[in-house]
Amino acid sequence: RPRGKYSRGPNETWLRDLGEGGGRLGTTSHPASLPAPTSVLAVSVTVGGKQYLLGLYDTAGQEDYDRLRPLSYPMTDVFLICFSVVNPASFQNVKEEWVPELKEYAPNVPFLLIGTQIDLRDDPKTLARLNDMKEKPICVEQGQKLAKEIGACCYVECSALTQKGLKTVFDEAIIAILTPKKHTVKKRIGSRCINCCLIT
Repeated sequence: RPRGKYSRGPNETWLRDLGEGGGRLGTTSHPASLPAPTSVLAVSVTVGGKQYLLGLYDTAGQEDYDRLRPLSYPMTDVFLICFSVVNPASFQNVKEEWVPELKEYAPNVPFLLIGTQIDLRDDPKTLARLNDMKEKPICVEQGQKLAKEIGACCYVECSALTQKGLKTVFDEAIIAILTPKKHTVKKRIGSRCINCCLIT
């Protein structure tokens, strides 16, 4: 969030995008990508007939920024924890690195779990590379299960290359802010939604 004399409007929301490499929303294939370590992207989204302005902060996930990154967390309305569905290591780091960091520095802020690069889930070259490492893409059920385990508001899959699911990500971010105390986790892929029970 900008500092100084800036005044936020009533329907203006600030998101922070956490993740690694190709697993992040605001980098790589996104046409409006901006340079790391911290990039800002403004997105206008209409939810429930109301228009909202989202300020998306794409925060660097590299170890070099471990000490600096949390300094930008205060006043963030919602976090997007991102991983690449074709990078199992980034999926593992959600639970080992990103969730503990949020619990320490922003324990009361809602967050979404985002699976990115779904366009590569069936890509022959990507599958061959993963097979060589005796790995395979993260499936929808794995993402859904992890979202329940870590207490995410919902699990959303998207592709920055094809833009499939991107609007759903932003819509769900707004919903998470408007209804922060949810007791269900939703899994969304594109326009589909499956409700899952979560005991909190």
